[in-house]
Amino acid sequence: MNQQTQTGRGWPGLRRAPAHIVNGIVVSIGVGLAHGLFGAFAGRHAAQMAIVGAVCASLADLPNTVDRTWNRVLAAGLLGSICAAMVMLLEPHPFALAAGIAGIAFVGLMAMAWGPRAGPISFAPVLALVFAMGMPPEARSSAAATAGFALGGALLYLAWSAIASTMLQPLYRRRALSEALGATAHLLRARAAMLRGEGSDEIGASALRALVADEAVLAERLQLARDLLFPAPDTARNRGETAMLLHAIDLRDVLLASRLDLDRLGSDAVALALRARVADALGAMADRLDATAHLLGGAPRPQAVPPGEWTPERHFAGIGIPAADPRGRLVPALVERLGHLHEDVVAIDALQRGAEARLPVAREALRAFVAPEGWPIATLREHLAPRSPVMRHAIRTGLALGSAYLLALALPWAAHPQWLVLGVAVVLRGSLDQTLARRRPRLVGTVIGCLLVLGFANLQSPALMTAIFLVATGVAHAFALRRYLITAVAATLMALLQAHLADPAAGFAIAERLADTVLGAALAWGFSFVLPSWERRSLEPAVRRAMQALREYAEWALSIELGANVSQRLARRKAYDALGALGAALQRSAAEPERVRPPVDELSAFLDGGQRLMAHLSAVRLMLARRSAVLENPEAAGALRAARAELARLLTEAGGAQPPLPQYGLADLPLQPPGRDLLPWLQRRLGVAIDEAHEVRGEAHRLLARLAAANPQAKDFAR
Repeated sequence: MNQQTQTGRGWPGLRRAPAHIVNGIVVSIGVGLAHGLFGAFAGRHAAQMAIVGAVCASLADLPNTVDRTWNRVLAAGLLGSICAAMVMLLEPHPFALAAGIAGIAFVGLMAMAWGPRAGPISFAPVLALVFAMGMPPEARSSAAATAGFALGGALLYLAWSAIASTMLQPLYRRRALSEALGATAHLLRARAAMLRGEGSDEIGASALRALVADEAVLAERLQLARDLLFPAPDTARNRGETAMLLHAIDLRDVLLASRLDLDRLGSDAVALALRARVADALGAMADRLDATAHLLGGAPRPQAVPPGEWTPERHFAGIGIPAADPRGRLVPALVERLGHLHEDVVAIDALQRGAEARLPVAREALRAFVAPEGWPIATLREHLAPRSPVMRHAIRTGLALGSAYLLALALPWAAHPQWLVLGVAVVLRGSLDQTLARRRPRLVGTVIGCLLVLGFANLQSPALMTAIFLVATGVAHAFALRRYLITAVAATLMALLQAHLADPAAGFAIAERLADTVLGAALAWGFSFVLPSWERRSLEPAVRRAMQALREYAEWALSIELGANVSQRLARRKAYDALGALGAALQRSAAEPERVRPPVDELSAFLDGGQRLMAHLSAVRLMLARRSAVLENPEAAGALRAARAELARLLTEAGGAQPPLPQYGLADLPLQPPGRDLLPWLQRRLGVAIDEAHEVRGEAHRLLARLAAANPQAKDFAR
């Protein structure tokens, strides 16, 4: 685990490349193998059809475990090959082909019922029909031959993918951990920005939006790292990396708790100084995490604070709080919270340097945190309903693509009708916000790609053109989930070069490509309003899921039972995911028409209240985890049981009239720091958590009441 450890043994040139770049290189090589082998043994046209199967299969080839990669690549390749054959059967009949395109799009998009992991598989049929429609007449043989060559390309790519994925597992695990640490560091800086912007509505609102986005990115990176590291073989290196990931997950929890009581400090010089010290501390820890993340990512260690130089006690020294100021009692608690953060950061750095790893959870138990991989039919059945966002998007996309094909046939430049179909397919997303986010980079990327093709127009070498096509394939794949503008540029190169390689005499048709992209983006925007899935439609069940997740986390966070660590962690992740889903809905709803937007104020208040309640519960959990001796006190055990029962009641029932709640201010802080007497701090934190649960329940009631007023079918929370 030291700095000299090499990742990706056998791939020395890739040791410093990010995982998505390595993955893009793998895709380019795999597609190139399919093209080269089929071209050598079956001819140019067979090679073109083999590329269809290989590219479709490659869509699902992402950094993941070998078994998951194998299953997904095979599914994408099979679907793509079948759809290519269907295009060959239906192409002589334009209206039948339009209906076939709509049906293929509908079936493909219904795969999204299984979640984002099905995204690449759902797009494979659409890409297959686009590529198959681009084949010149002389390359078209029977549907069986088309399916055979495409399937052959897919299977050849599958074999290559399995070999490459097996060899690259160490590199993928290390890069996933590096990105998880980098996202954690970014979240630390976002929280620091909020503290520095306290008192300014404009800066605070901007920092809050950034925090929601950063939380979503962190959740995605942590889950990918779990999926790669937790099932890994039990070696010393994998144990060390797993321990680093567990510290990063706990660090996120401690960071959430670190926000407590800071909103009660006021806005005078003392308050500003305290917030600035906390923000500076978070920034210093983010620098340390970034240093470790860079090293894990293959880069040299950047300049960072040496271990042991920074301590929370020294950081808060000399702040000058008057003795009578009750805020002085909060400083020891802030020191302790930042000390816990610092311990996790230092532990991560030490593990990277080679310290012995000790896992707090049995390795076998960690598999419960790996995302499910099955494809149960019951999940699909749940979305076979008119109100399902998945089914509505599938119908919307099918209508859009079928209409785009018929429109393309009527246009004066109908040489490549598949381009208009593709232009709609890549822009039209499940929500208006996502569609608008795709529209501009697609337009700009197409213009840049066309300019690049103009530069290649004088090249007379088919081999060089093929090499550029393969590189563009890898680049488009590598940046699809990172920077879509780069993917749009590469995809334009792919489309123009594929058409040119299939039929060199037809030229590059750059003007047609530009026109189809503009028209496709307009059609995608227009069809976003056909059977729309506005965010407010799905909020009522999402709020109920969030309340249930908070209730379950409260039950386990306040548990005094031994051996509850795994259950606590599972409940914590479920609560994070539930609140994250609401945060994502809030972000997406900003692009929706004002008349259909959800009640933003009530949703924001509920989301913030849920985050605060999570912070209180995490603070209690940390108290118990680090000082379990307090549980030997009957008074502490009784307070925990009472708070657990009260939180279960509050987070189950609907809102309504409640008795006046006690107000916990800074003047009520215990006189002794938590290091000397933890019980008063525990009792206070439990009381504040109960107050927060009252607020959360009330916010849920107000939010659901607003939703019910706008949508009579919304159910009462208590039901």
